[in-house]
Amino acid sequence: MWKGAIGFGLVSVPVKLYAATEDHGVRLHEVHDKDGGRVRRRSVCSVCGEEVGYEHIAKGYEDDEGRTAILTKDDLADLPLPSKNLIDVLAFVDADRITPLQLARSYYLAPENGAANKPYVLLRETLKKTDRVAVSKITIRTRESLALLRVQDDLMMVHTMYWPDEIRDGAGLAPPDSVTVRPQELKMATSLMDTLSEDFDLDDLEDEYQRALDELVTARLDKKTPTAASDTTPAPDNVIDLMSALQASIDRADREDRDGKSGTGGRTARKTAKSAAAAGKSAKKPAAKDSGTKDSAKSTGTAKSTTKRTAKTTEAKKSTAKKGAAKATKKTAAKKSSRRAS
Repeated sequence: MWKGAIGFGLVSVPVKLYAATEDHGVRLHEVHDKDGGRVRRRSVCSVCGEEVGYEHIAKGYEDDEGRTAILTKDDLADLPLPSKNLIDVLAFVDADRITPLQLARSYYLAPENGAANKPYVLLRETLKKTDRVAVSKITIRTRESLALLRVQDDLMMVHTMYWPDEIRDGAGLAPPDSVTVRPQELKMATSLMDTLSEDFDLDDLEDEYQRALDELVTARLDKKTPTAASDTTPAPDNVIDLMSALQASIDRADREDRDGKSGTGGRTARKTAKSAAAAGKSAKKPAAKDSGTKDSAKSTGTAKSTTKRTAKTTEAKKSTAKKGAAKATKKTAAKKSSRRAS
């Protein structure tokens, strides 16, 4: 989606840019609810009432006095964009100086050709060794943005960044300094965090709303009655006793985990169900368009992945007894802390 070069000093690394993320889901459009006809929108001038073709649509800005500045496509095309085909490195800084708040979209960077491999690897390994990132500028389409150049595994990545004046100040939003917590409360909260984090796998998470929307669309297409939506758990509107709430949360998490291991529900059972559903989706996916070496590589990757999952499951079974003993000890300590606090 972009081709240019990384420039730092007199060094130039020809690269290509690829989108690293995508939005999943069904693309919906507006229709007439009575007959399903597509709703079309026309561009109509508010002054003359005429429909305006795309070639005659310009950009405009209206100030506080009601004056309008009309900016044509040629006006915008003539604006200077020094970073149009260049990732212009401004400085190399320690990685911990950049916070997630500053980051916007993510892109993969790949060398453009064989000649770019050597300088690409040199820059990548230097960033790794020094634990630094590069602050730069990049123009994607027609907008110049700050950008962060960093290493992810064996690739370099670019993250577009917000300009400093685009980040709002969060002063005054945090609770006052007079609010404190007791050591017992911290201990209980830590115990709850440990309980909720057991067997957690980020790859098992899914967009439940999107899954429900997919099912609804399929039911409508097949002229079937949609499956009733499951009830959602409302957020508590008031926390009266923090210690009791923490203890109740730990007890519920332990109960769900026991139910899951016994096959009656809980986090473990839900995790198994999601894995089965994901396997079903994978089986339904059409074959890739590319063939030959790419298919062979994908098959090899799938076999390796299956082997890793099998090994992981075996390891998990071996450690079940150890986790059970540790969890019982943790729960007993949490209950003692609760009695001491009350």
